[in-house]
Formats: sequence, C-alpha cells, structure tokens
Amino acid sequence: MSAGLVLASGSATRQALLRDAGVAFRVVKSGVDEAPFKHPGRDPVEVARTLADAKAAAVAAREPGATVIGADQVLALDGAILDKPGTRTRLVANLYAMAGRRHSLLTVVSVWRDGARLWSWRERADLHMRPLDSAAIADYVAAAPDDVLDCAGGYQVEGAGIRLFERIDGDWHGILGLPLLPLLRWLRGEGLA
Repeated sequence: MSAGLVLASGSATRQALLRDAGVAFRVVKSGVDEAPFKHPGRDPVEVARTLADAKAAAVAAREPGATVIGADQVLALDGAILDKPGTRTRLVANLYAMAGRRHSLLTVVSVWRDGARLWSWRERADLHMRPLDSAAIADYVAAAPDDVLDCAGGYQVEGAGIRLFERIDGDWHGILGLPLLPLLRWLRGEGLA
C-alpha cells in the first residue's frame, strides 16, 4: 500500500514550490490528457477545477492511501480559454491577442485520497500585459525557451516573461501554478506539513 504525500504533476515549478516550502512529497504524473476538457464554450474555472480533480483522482486510484495533490491552471481572455501555444507560431498569435490587455489565470488545487476529494482551492489573478508591437513580440519569441510553449499563454512570469507585463494583481504562488499558502494551511491541519 502506498502512502505519504504525492504531487500529481510534472511541473518543475510546482515541485520547486513544495520542495522549497520544506514539504516531503513524491511525484507521480497523472497522464491525464487535457485537450478534451478545453473545448470552446466551456467555463474556464470549471475546466481548471475538472482537470485538477481528474489529475488528483487518477493518481489517487494508483496510489492507495496516499494524499494526492492535483493542480491545473487555465488562462481566460474575454471569458474564453487561451490554451498553451505548443508552437512558436501559436505563441505569436497568443501574444498579439493578449498585448495591451488584461487576462486572468485561474488556478485550482485539489487534494484526493482513496477515491474522494478531501479539499479544493481556487485562485484568480489578473495580469495586465503591456502593449507590444511586432518587434517586441518577435524578440520575445526568438529568445523564449521551448518550455514556455507548454505554459498557459506562453510565458513564465518567474523568468523573462515578466517583461511582458505592466501590472499583476493576485497571489504570486497561484500565478506560478500552486496556491501554496492555503495548501500549506490545509496540509498542516492534516499533519502533513
């Protein structure tokens, strides 16, 4: 029987946040395919919640007795999901869509054990991207590391992506993909941190 605390995420950033907070955990990737959940017209908050639950539940089913943390983040622009770019061509399109505008990052963390959700939390952050001309977009895309192609919107605010923004309103850890303070509070209450 497996036990302990498990993070159902391959995200290096989520892993670093938990590790730097001194939390003992293992990583088990969920293998959940996100694409079927993100079809047009779906509520971005519901998509993030559904995916966080699906990731945690999938790993909890394979790890009996373990407390499993699942998380997901969705970028909403004008109420619609703007997905991870995947390619540099789509990254350019994403940046043109967001330039000079506000978008929201909706982050949900969900904790499961033995087929049941134990706890869930949602954070919303509003990010105001500065106006960008074609030269600024081309410069960013040329210099961006490949891993931004798998990030909501196509940027990492903890790196050079911060230069794209005028203002950020919201919890820093939630923006990075894991609402750490509420999660730590819950884990302490359960004797897990």
